[in-house]
Amino acid sequence: MQQEVADSCAEAIRGSCGRKPWIPLGGLEIPLTGWTETNLRTPLEHVLVSPGMKISFIALIGAALSALALVSTPAAPSAMAEPTVEAAARIELQGAVNVRDIGGYRTYDGARVKSGKAFRADSLEKLTDADVQKLGTLNLRAAVDLRTPAEVQFAGKDKLPAGVSAVARPIDDTGLFQQMLQAIQSRDPQKQEELLGNGRAEQIMAGVYRSFLNEASRNAFGQTIRDLANSDRATLYHCTAGKDRTGWLTYVVLRAVGVPEGTARQDYLLSNQYRAAADAKLREDVKRAGLMQNPDLLIPLQEVRDAYLDAAIQQMEQSYGDFGKFLTQGLGLDPGTILKLRKNLVS
Repeated sequence: MQQEVADSCAEAIRGSCGRKPWIPLGGLEIPLTGWTETNLRTPLEHVLVSPGMKISFIALIGAALSALALVSTPAAPSAMAEPTVEAAARIELQGAVNVRDIGGYRTYDGARVKSGKAFRADSLEKLTDADVQKLGTLNLRAAVDLRTPAEVQFAGKDKLPAGVSAVARPIDDTGLFQQMLQAIQSRDPQKQEELLGNGRAEQIMAGVYRSFLNEASRNAFGQTIRDLANSDRATLYHCTAGKDRTGWLTYVVLRAVGVPEGTARQDYLLSNQYRAAADAKLREDVKRAGLMQNPDLLIPLQEVRDAYLDAAIQQMEQSYGDFGKFLTQGLGLDPGTILKLRKNLVS
């Protein structure tokens, strides 16, 4: 029996591989410091919030600044991979665009991740009554909100079905929000180009992903994975855009239960497909409002990219050596918990 447990754990973990509050904006997940709700809402008079699109200009600005001072090799915008793997089921809602059941993927040994056990999402504050009713059919025990209090205050609390426990588990990021805010509000194309052009927006995002390996983030991610391992009902977890914090967490969970790295990576990249329309609308709105002459500078902040995921993986390998040690040493998951995770999520 001990050998069976050891083998199962080995299979589950096979494969290579200070912060400030965030603020919500479309496909962006952005840190914020030194600002009050009044400070933030004034410039928002020029910005639009479209139902289901999480469009808030300030959030956009914040995400950009999340890692401005951090260095990484920028990824070419045209080098983004297109997902080809069969995706798990998308949950179609009017008030959120990136909600998915992570079940359906095959593991190394030919098993399949169970459907109806774990759901990933963007924020849920704009759900309609019909959306809430649909969530009510998913047998959810809890919805884990990875947004910071600043994000929740700015965008609003989740709308959840009765009986679903709302769990606040914020994951922050460092950034220079004030500098970015001043640049965007200045409507100065040169300043905006200096901050976001020539690969600097990509550097920002790489810094965001490296921050997922700091202690506070690891604690929050690890606890959410323990929740997934121990719950007899479904769990939903989300951030603002459902692409960065949520994307990293899903990547880790899928790999931990034995899904091949390439498959987990393509699930991560699917956010680009599901967020495309909302993100394009945001860029149109920013340009129409006269805030940016070149809103395409925002694209690296709105997208997920292989290079961003690789930044987190490289940080993980530098700190822990391999994925298995990251699970046990970085996230604090003992072999028994990893085994329970696999048994709970894999058929």
